[in-house]
This record gives sequence, C-alpha cells and structure tokens, in this order.
Amino acid sequence: MARIMNYDWNWSVFLDLSPNGVHAYWQTLLIGTGWTLALASGAIVFSLLLGAMLGVMRTVPSRPANLIGAAYVELFRNIPLLVQMFLWYFVLPELLPRAWGLALKQMPQPWGQFLPALLCLGCYGSARIAEQLRAGIQSLPRGQFQAGIALGLTQRQLYRHVILPEAFRIVIPPLTSEFMGTIKYSSVALTIGLLELTGQARAMQEFSFHILEAFTAATLIYLLLNGLVARGMRALERRWAVPGLIGADKSR
Repeated sequence: MARIMNYDWNWSVFLDLSPNGVHAYWQTLLIGTGWTLALASGAIVFSLLLGAMLGVMRTVPSRPANLIGAAYVELFRNIPLLVQMFLWYFVLPELLPRAWGLALKQMPQPWGQFLPALLCLGCYGSARIAEQLRAGIQSLPRGQFQAGIALGLTQRQLYRHVILPEAFRIVIPPLTSEFMGTIKYSSVALTIGLLELTGQARAMQEFSFHILEAFTAATLIYLLLNGLVARGMRALERRWAVPGLIGADKSR
C-alpha cells in the first residue's frame, strides 16, 4: 500500500508517442479496444450459432445427437481456456493438411493471431451457451411440445418457431453473463500475440513504466464495455420477457 501511495502518477503519459512511432498511447489503447470488440463480437456470434445447434442436439429425442452434443460440451467446457488458446494457435496448424497449416502460419499479423483466438473463444463459449440453452428448453412446459405436435408441426418447425424463440428469451440473464465474460476472456489472446486491450495496456506499461496508469485505463474501458452490454441485455430481457415464465417481471 505504501508503494502505491508513493507512486509517481503521470496521466500525461497517454499523450506520449508509443514505440510504433505513429500513435500516442491513448490511440493504441483505442486500437486495442477495437480488436477486443471485434474478437468478442465475432466469438459471440459464432458461439450463439453453434451453441444453439448443440443445445438442440442435447434435447432432441435422438441418442446419437445427445451423445455428440454432450461430448462436445464436456470437451470444451472442461479444458482451461488458456490451454485451448495454445492448442488452437500452436497445435492446430500442425494437424491440418500441410498447405492449410502453412497458410494459417503465414497469415499477416494480427490476423494470424485473431483467427485462432476467434475459434478458441467461439468453441469455448458455444459449449457454455449450449448448456444454458438446454436448461432453457427443458424448463419450458411440456404442453408447448405437445401443442406443437398436435398442430402438425415437424420437429424442425417446432424448435424453430416455438421452442427456441421462447428458450432464448428465458436464458437472456445467463447469456448476459456469457457475453460479458467473452469480452473479458478476450484478454487471454494476448498470450498468442494479439494486441487487444489488455495486450496494448501491457505494451504501454513495459515501454513507459507507468503500469498503474496503463491498467487503470484498461480497467475503466472494460467496465464501460461490460456496463453497456449489461444495460443493453437488461433492456432486451424486459422487452422480450415471456409472460408467466422466468424473466417475465418487467418492473425490475
């Protein structure tokens, strides 16, 4: 605590030129924020699409589909995210056909780091979203399924027009935490060289030696981003609440 109290704060460091010789430090932090948003947004879309498919596979009356969905979820949910990031970046190119592996290794920066990070966060998030959606589907009254079948809907039509729209509306609260988590998980990409927000803050403190200023700025930006996500998802929760089911209380 005494070391922090005696720290020589210098907020003007953000105006100094960064080592790239083009941008000031505040600009590099904004560039890193842009990569954080791009990575998190791409991973969220990827994980929503794949997670919805897996969530359906976990609930349909098909033993093979249930086993495949369960195996995927357990695989990606139980391996630490950092280990997965290294596997996607270092191991995947060695497992692909030679031409594909070389193409992935030779991708220009930062795309060579961005693509593995996107796949990593997308697959990791899809396993978590699949379980959240499975719980949402199974929380629906059985009458929903029976009514759809009585109307002559096929299983695909039943899930597409009845089950999934309601299940997604029910699981908006856990999806909010998942989306906010994805923004924070994106910081793991710095370990493979992607200069997202945390990576840029780390680079700033290494060259300027102003560690508290760099990470204070990064902290405030993360708080701002996740605060906006939380408020946006809360508005969606109130707007799309299903009467009589979880999340239907619009007075909150």
